This record gives sequence, structure tokens and C-alpha cells, in this order.
Amino acid sequence: MRILMIVTSHDKMGDTGHKTGIWLEELAAPYFRFRDAGADITLASPKGGQPPLDPNSQVPDALTEATKRFEGDADAQKAFANTVKLDGLRADDYDALFYPGGHGPLWDLAIDAKSIALIEAFVAQDKPVAAVCHGPAAFVNAKTKDGKALVSGKKVTGFTNDEEKAVGLEKVVPLLIEDEFTKQGGLYERGDMWASHAVVDGKLVTGQNPASSDAAADAVVRLLGK
Repeated sequence: MRILMIVTSHDKMGDTGHKTGIWLEELAAPYFRFRDAGADITLASPKGGQPPLDPNSQVPDALTEATKRFEGDADAQKAFANTVKLDGLRADDYDALFYPGGHGPLWDLAIDAKSIALIEAFVAQDKPVAAVCHGPAAFVNAKTKDGKALVSGKKVTGFTNDEEKAVGLEKVVPLLIEDEFTKQGGLYERGDMWASHAVVDGKLVTGQNPASSDAAADAVVRLLGK
């Protein structure tokens, strides 16, 4: 079982002067769900190397057993410090694709041509494609083989407009996932704010927020028959 996890390389929250990046829980929880299920994991990012973590995901209130384990795990830390670039990566070499969130993907992965091409290749090969929280931003410009929006007619979720407003960033971000998916004909679903909510439609898996990280990863593992 080979899983490709693609994370953001973007570290600026618009023009606010604040930092952003990956939300640690959304990387750590799926990483260990996959590894504990026996997966061989590749961490990749647009720029390669050490990607940025959102500093707000490292404050005490945001830490979980998975984040503590990730920060104390030598293999995980080595992989995280040395993410591979997207150049040359092929869907043929992996069984599933997963995008953690953090606000960073709204700026880079939403428009990254290499990432979009990988998504489309995984979908064409009928392999699981998954994302959590802001990770689904990576899907907004992806298409199916017949040229339709990837999420058109699909049950999907992602960080809600209300959750974005609650963190005061609805005017800062370049796109709102709920609005984008709805415009593209996605059948957007939402659970309670901040509660775990993951949606599976065929091989497409989406999680609403950080609390949905485990559920989204577990859905991928089930789709792989593990």
C-alpha cells in the first residue's frame, strides 16, 4: 500500500503579515493512520524540502496525541524535512493520494498544474483521492476525463463558510471551498462546526475540518481494502 501525501509550500496568509502553512493535526493523524495500516508513505510538496507549518497548529490547544507522536518520531521528521518535489511523481507508482489542509493550499495547490495533473491521473486510474479541511482546495481546478469539474455531481465537504468566518479569514482567503464546490455542481455536505465529518463518494474522500482527519484517512484505508 503506497500513499502519496501532498502538502502546501505556501506560508503567507494573504497580505495580513501572518504565517500559514500546513495544519499539523491534518498531516500527523492521517500519516500515522496510514503508517499503522502498513502503508509506505511519500511526502511531497510543490517546492520540496521542509514545508511550512501553520504556527497556530502548534499551540497547546491544537496539539493531539498524533501531533505529539509526529513531532517525536524520527522517521516522520526526516520525511517532513525532505519532502520531494512534484516533478516526476506518477500516479502509477501509488495506490492513493491524500491532501492535508491548513490555509496554504488555498494559495498554491489550488492552482498548481503538477498537483492538478496528479489528481486527474489518480482519478483516471480509479484510485482513492482524498483531502481534509482546506486540502480540498487542491480539487477546485481538477477535471474528470470528460472535462467536467472533478466535484460535479459528487458528494463533498471541506472547511465551511461558517468555520472560515469563525476564524475571521473569510475576507482574506482567495477562495471559499464551500462556495467553489457549490458553484461547480458539487453536492456539498456539512456537519456541525468543528466536529468530525467525512464524506465518501466513490473513490473521492473529503473531510470538513481538523477533527475530520482520522475519519478521512480511515476511509482511504477502507477503500484500499486494508
